[in-house]
Amino acid sequence: MRIPEINTVCFVGAGTMGCFNALMAATAGYRAVIYDISPEALAATAETLPAMATFMAGQELLAADQIPAILARITTEAELARAVDGAQLVSESVAERLDVKRAVHAELDRLCAADTILTTNTSGLLPSEIATAVTRADRFAALHSHLAAVLFDIVPCPGTSSQTVDLLRRYVTSIGGSALVLSRENPGYVINAILGPLLTLSLVMVIEGIDSQENIDRAWLKYQHSAIGPFGLMDLFGLNVVYDSWQKPRNEPDALKQKITEFLAGYVDAGRLGVKSASGFYRYPEPAYAQPGFVGEGTELVSTYETLASVMIANAILIAANQVTEPEAIDRAWMISFKLQQGPFGSLDKLGIDRFLTVFPALVAGGVMSPQALATITGYLQPLVDGGRLGVASGQGFYHYPAPAYQADNFLTAPAV
Repeated sequence: MRIPEINTVCFVGAGTMGCFNALMAATAGYRAVIYDISPEALAATAETLPAMATFMAGQELLAADQIPAILARITTEAELARAVDGAQLVSESVAERLDVKRAVHAELDRLCAADTILTTNTSGLLPSEIATAVTRADRFAALHSHLAAVLFDIVPCPGTSSQTVDLLRRYVTSIGGSALVLSRENPGYVINAILGPLLTLSLVMVIEGIDSQENIDRAWLKYQHSAIGPFGLMDLFGLNVVYDSWQKPRNEPDALKQKITEFLAGYVDAGRLGVKSASGFYRYPEPAYAQPGFVGEGTELVSTYETLASVMIANAILIAANQVTEPEAIDRAWMISFKLQQGPFGSLDKLGIDRFLTVFPALVAGGVMSPQALATITGYLQPLVDGGRLGVASGQGFYHYPAPAYQADNFLTAPAV
């Protein structure tokens, strides 16, 4: 059901995310206008939108019989001034370049009505870096979506008003989404801040000959009860996209960056880009990880899983320790995004906090995590250790057992704040 403050939403950028977000808005009854500087990109929406709507129907994000009515509520516009005319909310999804985003938002700030809310769909840039390009800092925030998932990150800047945050939260709920409101900015927000290091570690383990891509994915599927592992995910994202992300400034050492980019370049140069090219780490449309027996009966992958889980858990703890958001909100977001039965803190409880504290230091020794991270994480967990709250085995960790909150029917629908 639409909220009264919004009737029309303008989506700047006719790429995958712009089309996805326009469909989500139109599904809820909003009028959606898509703008792009490229006439070719706008023309392509005639095929992209119906195809994506059919895919979303398969994901149960919209009803198949409603697709014609949903598409009828979406229009395209080649002039930005006409696109934003009458829009109460603008969602920008242009190239992940700070100079481009700042220029776009400065123009939006000039063209839009005074009370229009401007949002950016970035997760690679901090919204406060863009906010200084507009005069309406109180009506600017990040509203970041996750493709084929109902999770939406709402990231206010220091000047964002509480009224704007509340309106964006209600808008997300109105389109059937789950709003994760962050208390402060964090590079990669929540999901990408956890997933990025997990994918990096997976690549390192293969490059250094520590384990195979199949075993890494097997371990993840087996112990996370997931349908897809790290290498399957990279195939889904597109190996060229993963490769391009490593061309940008990163915190990782140069030697590590070089190893990973050279490894990925071999796939990209060969045209093995993942799902979209029918070949990447796996072959499609029937990848090995989706076949019966891939995990294998009795396969022992405990050590591999503990290494992977430790980097996931460690980065989740850093987010909570830095007061970006709470452990339950992190778990809820992770479970929604990847359709899993537990999140990082539930996984920590299951692994055991005492066991995690013996495995995690090896990641520091291997250069995957910093000594500062080790100090922050051990300090964060110390009160639980002192209280004997070590996880499932002790009956209490971040949750109470045998009936933890994340198993409750309403856990995923609670406000993810």
